[in-house]
Order: sequence, then C-alpha cells, then structure tokens
Amino acid sequence: MRIDKFLKVSRILKRRTLACEAAKSGKITVSGREVKPAYQVKIGDIVEIKFGNGTIKFKVNSTPETVKKDQANELYTIISEE
Repeated sequence: MRIDKFLKVSRILKRRTLACEAAKSGKITVSGREVKPAYQVKIGDIVEIKFGNGTIKFKVNSTPETVKKDQANELYTIISEE
C-alpha cells in the first residue's frame, strides 16, 4: 500500500492529499530515508512524520485497504511522539 494511502486509512493524517504534500516536501521518512507518496509501505517499517511543532514515529503493524474508525489505531504502534 502507498504511504499516502496508509496515512489516510490509519487516520494519522485526515486527507490523502495532505499526506501526499507532506511526502513531497520531505516531511515523511521511513527508516531514516525520505520517501515519495508512492512508496510501498511494508509491515515492520518505522515511519517518522515531521509536523510544524513536533514529530511522530511509529511502526507499521498491518496494511489493509480499508478499516473501521475504531480499529484504525491497530494498524500502527507509536514509538515516540514529540
């Protein structure tokens, strides 16, 4: 699954276009490397997103195409949040 779609499905970011813009501007890294919106996220990837006032780092647990709102937080495990 593409990283921009994963971020929307997991509800880490509200819109896919927002996730796409963040990736294009270099705010999303996977295992320390900047990625583009089309990056294929895999189970076990460590993703870090830089926001205006902090960062969030999490591990990908699963990559289903759709998920219910109350199950979205099961797709990832937060490692650190600043």
